[in-house]
Amino acid sequence: MDNFTQIIKQYKIDSESVYNTWFVDNDQRLKAFRTIRRGVFQVVEDIKNNTFPNDFKGSSLEFVLSCIAEQKQVFVGVAHPFYWKPKLRIPDIYENQNNKIAFGQFLENCVNAKSSEQVLKEIVKLDELKIKGLGPAVASILYFLHPTWFPPFNTAILNGFNFLFKDKKKLGSWTEYLKIRETLIETNAQNKTELSNDLGAIAGLCFEIGTQKMLIGNDEYLSEEERTKFEKNILKRQKEIQEEKLADNLHNEMQYHLLKIGASLNYDVTPASNDKNKEFNGQKFSFISINKSPELPTDKDTQNTIKLIDVLWFEKGTNNIVGAFEVEKSTSIYSGILRLSDLYFSISNGEEVFYIIIPDSREKDVIQQLNRPVIKNSKMNIKYILFSELRSQCDAICKFGSDYSIMEKIAKSV
Repeated sequence: MDNFTQIIKQYKIDSESVYNTWFVDNDQRLKAFRTIRRGVFQVVEDIKNNTFPNDFKGSSLEFVLSCIAEQKQVFVGVAHPFYWKPKLRIPDIYENQNNKIAFGQFLENCVNAKSSEQVLKEIVKLDELKIKGLGPAVASILYFLHPTWFPPFNTAILNGFNFLFKDKKKLGSWTEYLKIRETLIETNAQNKTELSNDLGAIAGLCFEIGTQKMLIGNDEYLSEEERTKFEKNILKRQKEIQEEKLADNLHNEMQYHLLKIGASLNYDVTPASNDKNKEFNGQKFSFISINKSPELPTDKDTQNTIKLIDVLWFEKGTNNIVGAFEVEKSTSIYSGILRLSDLYFSISNGEEVFYIIIPDSREKDVIQQLNRPVIKNSKMNIKYILFSELRSQCDAICKFGSDYSIMEKIAKSV
């Protein structure tokens, strides 16, 4: 494709494209991979233990798809194909026990796969079962397990692919999806200096074109209806980005308050490992935080996850954690709880208090999550703090607090 390089440049230079708002400049995307992977393991365990429900709602699969759906506008609607439709009895992985087990075995084999060929064999085996309503929408789960092997897949990505490659591929067919995958991998390899080994980049390009948020070529031949739709999509995207920027600023503000309080209490403090260059009101996190997070007595993978917790407080000069805080603005509260549980089950001394920091409007959501049996039955001491309380009481806590127990003044429990 002669002008493909130019199309990529147009995609990358647009500060509002998903390349910049989702693929490159999005810390939550990086956090999501570990959370979703762990969620898939939970789906497998639930199916093995016969505790997976006969409905999507309330299941561990719902949690996985919710985490994926939070990944910007690219994955909006990703859960819809998995909703249980009782009249059609699809997707047939809830009531049919054999299909449920087959789906669980598919996920287990895919998450543990060491090569793309292993996953391809699993896809072929699953497709041969002809499970009603279970198609390549599953590919969006595969992407978060193996982002360099499998691109995400939805209607918008398909539409963009068909327009970009002048094709007529259809939804609902694994065979069609695998052909799309081959084309995207080949095209990606030909443009590897401009894109990424992570297939989310090229899938995002298809998404931009498929949603008409990006026009390629000469647009003067658009009909009035098409131009109106294009302009509406641009306005919608701008609104989404403004809302995201506002949410990100709130997130940074809460992290800053927590770092400031921890430092005033004479603890070593650090934000998430990928947040050290952030700032709030001109105050860089790196100027409050310790230069390097202490090594933790656990395996590297778990340690990397713990270091993604939004704010950690350590006893001065040690690796003893006395406070762990997850700030949840619009993302899944349960994903933050999972990161805290990684800490608890890996290196906890049983004395820490873990905190979820939430907007006032999400108090009902956090209560629901903290009432999950798996959380209620554990010995984890998780409390929550409202944004408004942290903001209004920050200076007073810094002035009058002597240790981490001061946080109990503004914390709530269920």
